[in-house]
Amino acid sequence: MMRRTLFSLFRSSSSSSSSSSFSTNSKVNIFDRQLKRNQRDRAAWLMPQNDPLLHTVADNLLDRLQDVKKTFPSALCLGGSLQAITRSLRTRDAIQKLIVMDASYDMLQRCQNDYHASNNPDNTETMFVVGDEEFLPIKENSVDLVISCLGLHWTNDLPGAMIQSMLALKPDGLFLAAILGGETLKELRIACTVAQMEREGGISPRISPLAQVRDAGNLLTRAGFNLPGVDVDEYTVKYESALELIEHLRAMGETNALSQMNTMLKRDTALATAAIYDSMFASEDGTVPATFQVIYMTGWKEHSSQQKPKRRGSATVSFKDIQTQFGNQS
Repeated sequence: MMRRTLFSLFRSSSSSSSSSSFSTNSKVNIFDRQLKRNQRDRAAWLMPQNDPLLHTVADNLLDRLQDVKKTFPSALCLGGSLQAITRSLRTRDAIQKLIVMDASYDMLQRCQNDYHASNNPDNTETMFVVGDEEFLPIKENSVDLVISCLGLHWTNDLPGAMIQSMLALKPDGLFLAAILGGETLKELRIACTVAQMEREGGISPRISPLAQVRDAGNLLTRAGFNLPGVDVDEYTVKYESALELIEHLRAMGETNALSQMNTMLKRDTALATAAIYDSMFASEDGTVPATFQVIYMTGWKEHSSQQKPKRRGSATVSFKDIQTQFGNQS
């Protein structure tokens, strides 16, 4: 009975895509999704059990649920930091059904193993599904909460992925997402650019493009979310060297996945990048910092109970009167 309830949330394979109000056929091909899937397969077994950065971002994202009185019986967790998110979500009694989805089978297997090995069994119906954020197999109006922690910035069509998330939500459902922003790894970008100019006489993209803060609000509005909210945090992580930073990015599955990338980085260019990184950004204690800018986004699917702006021209008091009144008091 539990399994049947969960299966009812998924689209039938025979259903026509034309029945949806949104088409997922995107010609944008910035990222190599197969390469990213392979990177996440590798990261599934390299990722430490408790990565401080990933868990901090996940906790800060889920803190937004503490400010909401509404309960969310069914939740969909999309890609990114699955382990950190699912571990925290299972402690919330309000969530009865949880769908964990990722394009990487190995990442899902790691999450499933951790779930079964957990010392805190719960009554949450949990399903692990291999699926792509760009083509959600979830029925419209089927879940109360969609969460994506550090996953959506690898989609080729970010607005389209957010629209699909909005369609999957029930009315008054909540969308929570954290993505890496454009200031992420700014130190590495500078060092790599300088090294390529010195060693190769030109530059090629080595770090994936990321959304800017100013774009986040527009993305939520374009996707059709009401009451959009955006805020930003910057985390500075210290490493022993630039090479340790690269190893951490691999363990998180956050290495470059550009579809037009020149995959071969010359050895002397890589060593020059590390040396320049150290010379330009090293701290007094010998460590090198790396900046991770995280953009948090919240949005609600439309519902009659939500706040709505008044009709234009319906005001009964003018700003001029208010200014006169408070000006006289001062």
